[in-house]
Amino acid sequence: MGFWEGEKCEYCNGAIVEKIADIPRKFKGKYILIKNVPVGVCKECGTRYYAANVLKTIDTSIKRRKAEKEICMAVYSY
Repeated sequence: MGFWEGEKCEYCNGAIVEKIADIPRKFKGKYILIKNVPVGVCKECGTRYYAANVLKTIDTSIKRRKAEKEICMAVYSY
């Protein structure tokens, strides 16, 4: 049985399924990308849910580990 099995979205009551996603975040004034994160995603509206242990692992990882690689990013104004 998966972590999100049987769970419903708090906004639309749609079923939540587990997926793997890349999560962009801002950390210490810089944007970072956290790859291969397990997330719960509503099949109806797309709302994402994160388990507490996943958020704790992300927090620990970005504070203690060195980035796997760095890339340049183009910036555009609207």
